[in-house]
Amino acid sequence: MVVWNNSDSMEPTFILRGFPGLEYVHSWLSIPFFLVYLVAFIGNVTILSVIWIESSLHQPMYYFLSFLALTDLGMSLSTLPTVLAVLWLDAQEIQASACYAQLFFIHTFTFLESSVLLAMALDRLVAICLPLHYSALLTNSVVGRIGLACLLRSTSVVLPTPLLLRRYHYCRVNALSHAFCLHQDVLKLSCSDARINSAYGLCVVIATLGVDSVLILLSYVLILNAVLGAASREERLKALNTCVSHICVVLIFFVPVIGVSIIHRFGKHLAPVVHVLMADMYLLLPPVLNPVVYSVRTKQIRLGILRMFGPGRKF
Repeated sequence: MVVWNNSDSMEPTFILRGFPGLEYVHSWLSIPFFLVYLVAFIGNVTILSVIWIESSLHQPMYYFLSFLALTDLGMSLSTLPTVLAVLWLDAQEIQASACYAQLFFIHTFTFLESSVLLAMALDRLVAICLPLHYSALLTNSVVGRIGLACLLRSTSVVLPTPLLLRRYHYCRVNALSHAFCLHQDVLKLSCSDARINSAYGLCVVIATLGVDSVLILLSYVLILNAVLGAASREERLKALNTCVSHICVVLIFFVPVIGVSIIHRFGKHLAPVVHVLMADMYLLLPPVLNPVVYSVRTKQIRLGILRMFGPGRKF
């Protein structure tokens, strides 16, 4: 492994790790990982293609879904190069600049996913609580501004972290815990005073994931209150049915995030491979499962897919 000293002027090199204790089967593990990335790519590209081609889907709800698909593509592509390089080629070294760039994109797309899920919750809130004003409130320009705001918010809160990391010295053995770079994983290798960066990272998580999850929960409290006031059982079920897909993708995103936090805080006695698997799940599950959820649960998406790949077939 590579060790750099404070006096070194050269850029440090970090060591990526795959699955501790399972190095002898890395080449076999690369097969399911490659398939997972392939499914994520095909699924999200299919969602984007259906929304692009089907003019009937040019509505705010599906525009937000396309934002989610783009975010999932970015999240999976951010980790793909180094994960497959480690598993396939045993290429473990990564230059610091490439590592900082990777963690910037990983965390940006993670926070962007949270922001998009909040925007989708807002869309469902307006559609159910203010149906007569839906078209007037969520115009194409408003949807575009919401998407741009989500992107600017995510990039702006993450950008300071790699800039701060570049200022630190790394004088230990620079072995990371995963096959990709994460902020806290790199930060713990620094032998500089990293309290500012650590505190900033915690504040960003609270201000993004924490606030978004609370606002999503609040939106569903308001939605539930409006649904319970509906005149008939059929109307209530119809309104709730439009939210099921969104609720599923919210759980797919936030449950692994909470699981990673719990494992990191209370699971220090667990085998390292458990921490690696949990981190992989929180980054790979949403890109893989989100297209499946919307393909199965949303009739318009299913019909669009059938028209794309199975002309003449009946649903």
